[in-house]
Amino acid sequence: MKRQMALIIGTALTLVMAQAQAEDISAGEAIYTQSCAHCHGGSGQGMGSFPSIAGQDADYIAKRLTQYRAGEKVGPNTPLMAPMATDLSDDDIADLAAYISTTFE
Repeated sequence: MKRQMALIIGTALTLVMAQAQAEDISAGEAIYTQSCAHCHGGSGQGMGSFPSIAGQDADYIAKRLTQYRAGEKVGPNTPLMAPMATDLSDDDIADLAAYISTTFE
């Protein structure tokens, strides 16, 4: 009985986490479309002096956005990126990282 209940709870948690992940990617897509695509392109390929972010993993994206948000100098585009990242929450950063890393492989 305990084993069956644990299995049911585990399955339910897995389904909830899968649904949350889908929502996170959807939220990341909305943020990307509104704030990032203008410079990084519709498929993350980069444009002009704005680098390609296609193929980057979620940890890399999250780390960079966190650094920009904190005002750390990351590279020559820091003055352009820092204001874009200032208002991003931890959840926004996680959503963007999930979207970018799974969509622009």
